[in-house]
Amino acid sequence: MAEKRDYYEVLGVSKGASDDEIKKAYRKMAKQYHPDLNPGNAEAEAKFKECNEAYEVLSDADKKAKYDRFGHAGVDPNYGGGGGGFDGFGGMGFDMGDIFSTIFEGFGGGFGGGSRSNPNAPKRGSDIQTNITISFEEAAKGCKKTVEVTRIEVCDGCSGSGAAAGSTTQTCSQCGGSGQVMSQQRTILGVIQTQKPCPTCGGKGTVIPNPCAKCRGSGRVRRPSKIEVNVPAGIDDRQAFAVRSQGNKGVNGGPAGDLRIGVSVRQHPYFVREGYNVWYTAKISFAQAALGSELIVPTLDGDVKYAVPAGTQSGDVFKLKDKGIVYSNGRMKGDQLVKIDVVVPKKLSDRQRELLKEFESTLNPGNMGTLSEDKGKGLFGKKKK
Repeated sequence: MAEKRDYYEVLGVSKGASDDEIKKAYRKMAKQYHPDLNPGNAEAEAKFKECNEAYEVLSDADKKAKYDRFGHAGVDPNYGGGGGGFDGFGGMGFDMGDIFSTIFEGFGGGFGGGSRSNPNAPKRGSDIQTNITISFEEAAKGCKKTVEVTRIEVCDGCSGSGAAAGSTTQTCSQCGGSGQVMSQQRTILGVIQTQKPCPTCGGKGTVIPNPCAKCRGSGRVRRPSKIEVNVPAGIDDRQAFAVRSQGNKGVNGGPAGDLRIGVSVRQHPYFVREGYNVWYTAKISFAQAALGSELIVPTLDGDVKYAVPAGTQSGDVFKLKDKGIVYSNGRMKGDQLVKIDVVVPKKLSDRQRELLKEFESTLNPGNMGTLSEDKGKGLFGKKKK
């Protein structure tokens, strides 16, 4: 077979030419050597066919990629069929690019060599997860909890070796302990040898003739475990925290994974959390609000006394500094915010009504602030005379 010219050389473009440059070069040459413009010119006809063949490959992205990688052998199954010792492949429909790709997969994706994971290398265990429910106070201050999980641990029957008591692992007879076997593949390039993991030992180099009955030779078992954990102070509802190295045990001496715990916090009967602050509503009487009084206010740290000033209005908020929730960094605390709710009695005795009316008649309108009723109305909604 006559040696083919390089397709880029045929069209007169560089290997890095763009699609537009290749198209323009082809049109120019096709017009120059077209048989209609060169009747009876065998040389022009041959060059016309040559530039058509070159354009057919270089204008197709897939064919162009194979040509750039393997040359004419990547796009022409008949190329080299009589002179390179590979006679017999021509006309059988082999795609050279696919054949080369298959061959190179045995080398990890290319002759440069890929890397296989070592089955005997230490591997970290996987993480596991569970959930707990705690009280409002436990979330605010932190606590200790015992959780029950099922995790993968080292088999106590074989100490992780996978071999039954009194027996040991043995060197694999197929690979001789290397974990790799040679494989031969006949290709158009000749006989190529590649390495692959030993199918008998899975690449470990050893086999277990008498596996442990508890773990069936794996060296690990799944069993329930109780673990005491420290719930961090300040954790909130629907948050999670991790307990290091309490997950599934590693392989080949690798570290254990983590235990991740999701937290649900029960609602408190009278505290409400907002960030690291705690809200509390204190209900007081009209007399306490008007005259002032000393309240006993519950907090996360116990009851505290607070002097409500005279003239306190319903909806007023006062702050108890550092009586809130510990920040996650442990250096600061939020505050407790106390909202005043003045309770109006729903039923009054006749005597109480008379006293309140007498009290109202003595009020100075300028001292009443802004009432929700029309100006000039008293506490009971009647026009003052």
